[in-house]
Amino acid sequence: MEKQKHKRSSFSGKLGFVLAAAGASVGLGNIWRFPYLAAKYGGGIFLLIYIILALTFGYTMITAETAIGRMTQKSPVGAYRSFGKSKWLTLGGWINAVIPILIVPYYSVIGGWVIKYLYEYIIGNGGQLASDGYFTGFISSGGSAEICFLIFTALTVAVIFGGVRNGIERVSKFMMPVLVILSIMITAYSVTMPGALEGVKYFLIPNFSNFSWMTVVSAMGQMFYSLSIAMGILITFGSYMKKDVSIEKSTTNVEIFDTGIAIMAGLMIIPAVFAFSGGDPDTLQAGPSLMFITLPKIFSGLSAGTFVGILFFFLVLCAALTSSIALTESAVSTFQDQLGWGRKKSTVIVTVIMIALGTLSCLGYGPLGFAQILGMQMLDFFDFLTNSVMMPIAAIATCLLISRVVGVKKIEEEMTAENGTFKRKKIFNFMIKYLCPVFAAIILISSVANAFGIIKM
Repeated sequence: MEKQKHKRSSFSGKLGFVLAAAGASVGLGNIWRFPYLAAKYGGGIFLLIYIILALTFGYTMITAETAIGRMTQKSPVGAYRSFGKSKWLTLGGWINAVIPILIVPYYSVIGGWVIKYLYEYIIGNGGQLASDGYFTGFISSGGSAEICFLIFTALTVAVIFGGVRNGIERVSKFMMPVLVILSIMITAYSVTMPGALEGVKYFLIPNFSNFSWMTVVSAMGQMFYSLSIAMGILITFGSYMKKDVSIEKSTTNVEIFDTGIAIMAGLMIIPAVFAFSGGDPDTLQAGPSLMFITLPKIFSGLSAGTFVGILFFFLVLCAALTSSIALTESAVSTFQDQLGWGRKKSTVIVTVIMIALGTLSCLGYGPLGFAQILGMQMLDFFDFLTNSVMMPIAAIATCLLISRVVGVKKIEEEMTAENGTFKRKKIFNFMIKYLCPVFAAIILISSVANAFGIIKM
């Protein structure tokens, strides 16, 4: 039974939605995962496949979730229930709703690490960050890492309290242009480093001899996470979109924005690592190792290393904040819709959950290191559970919702409401019925198999 009593918030227009949705998409995954996968799986050929998938699979899922949100004017649980009371519909809605609640706590822990590094660069301690063992010592320290996590959480929650227009939209309109400008500046610096040109060529020019099935699977997985698909975010943001805003044009802008930032992330990092390593792409590490160990070592060898470090980690902070804000808003919206609570009360409850689960993740590398699930530290476990298991299942649920329950005709009507367009209708219909659920299943199976060491990605 729906208890939605509050007046539905909305973005002011197309720009508000695009920047907020792009902000949700542009996060740590673009900066520390995309360059690593691109370097590992063939450079230019990986980039080409990623772009093709973003224009087909990515477009379809973004469009589907946004349309469902605007059509129902509800967050994930209510949106799914609008089409029936069956158990699988209820479960599908709740999976979409719970994902951001589980992601944002550990994501905020990593955001705290970014704040720590930015602070150290600002006060001139960049050289210290490049020393062996610094990162491990910091995350295992307990107290210092927890304080940084709480600061990042406070920044996120402050924006959520401001609401959709005065909080999320206003911050996105400031942070996203800043993020683009900083990306361009760091990219320009990186590609002009001595020895960087080989990295540029490797990343931008497709070499078909580097193609493999894992190139496709990895590009598919990265696109899946990079565009904030199956996190409940786009359903929630779609519910804030006015009827006179074109979903297709907005979706296209989000695609371009996210892919552009991903490409610039590759150009920021791959050429720099090539120059640093003498052209060895294998020195690119995934995840935290790249951002908190490899890059500080590169910056320490540059004459303008401190300045570049400040710019880079401020860029990363903007990217992390826009994503955490979107995740938190999706969680808050679920509490508002399902329990009929106001924004303040819902935000307070979500904040308590963030601090509780985030503290488990934050201290999991230190005082709570003994607490493991499936042999994983708490942060790694929450990451595995949400990214490798729940998100692919949520994507499959969305595909089934549209192809078996709602019908593509209803989506077309929503897309063309108020003179909107649906130019890629044929691609959407084919993808949502046949390929998207298969792709999501492949991601689920390969991710779980990789986590348990059955295959190596």
